[in-house]
Amino acid sequence: MPWDVVFLSLQMSWHPQYRSSKFRHVYGKAASKDKCYDCVPITRNVHDNHFCAVNPSFIAVVTECAGGGAFLVIPIKQTGKLDPHYPKVCGHKGNVLDIKWNPFNDFVIASCSEDATESHKDPSCAVQVKIWDIPNQLLKRNITTPKKELLGHARRVGLIEWHPTADNVLFSSGYDYKIMIWNLDVKDAVLSKPVKILDTHKDVVLSMSFNTDGSLLATACRDRKIRVIDPRAGTVLQEGSYKSHKVNKVLFLGNMKKLFSTGTSGWNNRQIALWDQNDLSVPLLEEDLDGSSGLLFPIYDSDTHMLYVVGKGDGNIRYYEISPEKPYLNYLMEYRSHSPQKGIGMMPKRGLDVAACEIFRFYKLIPTKSLIEPISMIVPRRSESYQEDIYPLTAAAQPALTAQEWLNGINKGPLLVSLRPGSEAVNSLPLFLEPEPLTKAADLSQQQGEGGRISLEDKQKPREIEDGRKWPKVEEKLPKNEQMCLSNGFDIFECPPPKTENELLQMYYRQQEEIRRLRELIIQRDVQIKQLELELRNLCTDKGNY
Repeated sequence: MPWDVVFLSLQMSWHPQYRSSKFRHVYGKAASKDKCYDCVPITRNVHDNHFCAVNPSFIAVVTECAGGGAFLVIPIKQTGKLDPHYPKVCGHKGNVLDIKWNPFNDFVIASCSEDATESHKDPSCAVQVKIWDIPNQLLKRNITTPKKELLGHARRVGLIEWHPTADNVLFSSGYDYKIMIWNLDVKDAVLSKPVKILDTHKDVVLSMSFNTDGSLLATACRDRKIRVIDPRAGTVLQEGSYKSHKVNKVLFLGNMKKLFSTGTSGWNNRQIALWDQNDLSVPLLEEDLDGSSGLLFPIYDSDTHMLYVVGKGDGNIRYYEISPEKPYLNYLMEYRSHSPQKGIGMMPKRGLDVAACEIFRFYKLIPTKSLIEPISMIVPRRSESYQEDIYPLTAAAQPALTAQEWLNGINKGPLLVSLRPGSEAVNSLPLFLEPEPLTKAADLSQQQGEGGRISLEDKQKPREIEDGRKWPKVEEKLPKNEQMCLSNGFDIFECPPPKTENELLQMYYRQQEEIRRLRELIIQRDVQIKQLELELRNLCTDKGNY
């Protein structure tokens, strides 16, 4: 056989798999010493949690102290050495096990502990979950009085999670094998009755994770089972376990309809697994990492589809890129450090430095050095302008619906915002070209659809994002010189003036849709004009030749 034929056949049989990715060269950069938080007495509790919570205003970290549980709340810009007498939030009697900032209010934080003390008029319940108001100025004394106290669990509470889209909805999980749902919109300072109790587990819940719109809850339990639960109905939609995978942590991977879990194999190797959320019988992928004993924390960034795996007691952070097709999990790189982490905190996207192409930021707890070290994940780019391709629209610091709306069965995706400096909050859903007539029945059916599909009337008005407690509304003004605007075939200005905010908002969205449609029409007309000009030029040329 001729050599050229052999070479051609080899070329045809060998197809190298190359992946093009914007995040292929992402690297981790540790902050300099003066940008770290030094002399912080980090807790030495062995509970498997992050022990750290971060937002653009504060960093909270569980601390080591005598006489009960406490945590520190440090302004995010107050780096350097911490005063040994710095005030604490110290209202718990037992060790603090978990802390979480309210995703829609930078000045409200929830904490849970292993309190076992009697409280108030109900001696059977201990105050294990507390909600705290943090002042916007520097703390001058210890905070001992919470905003709210939640009574209900019979044993210590190890996990708390805020709902991702509904305002003031908190989930708590205790060692009594129960998950409780709390509505914090009520004015009572002491809540003894949760709105819902999920009693579907036979052992301690080790991990909780929501899907994007918060309509589903995934849990990992000590009985080695992963469950997908409808939290409002209290029913288990999917349940599964795999004999070679002992699960510790589970995570929803955004809207990909997949779950990611970390755990250990039968040989006690640390292991990761990927699951189809609609079929938990067998994992889609299973991979052993190493033989270390520390727990693996999975962290997913739905904007970039990057998955970070942080090992407790390790100095490294592995990161992958998730794809909807096989091989699903694509290894990118690993950040390495000699200092092992006790816990980890994550900055929300709205607190990142977009000028430096920072796509994620960790806050690494190093108890051996009493240090909190920020680690920035950076995409190397030469340009100093805003890189829109690596910063898609991300979740805004505003709720998509109220607690009562969510409890009534309404689902909405998160409101989205651009990270471009000076941009305003935008809605989570695209506008439809021709909105259907808004009837009450259609309205409710749209609200309960998948992905938070809501009617135009129920879309919230864009707001500016601030770090404070007030969100001023953005005034939308029509051009003064605009005398006539047709929207879906009728003149808006001949209609009765809107009487409610929803009516005004509906009119605003219809105007925006009409403007978009007219722009497309102008573009089409421009193309037709150019084509006619070209034909006319060709005719003139033909006549001249003739």
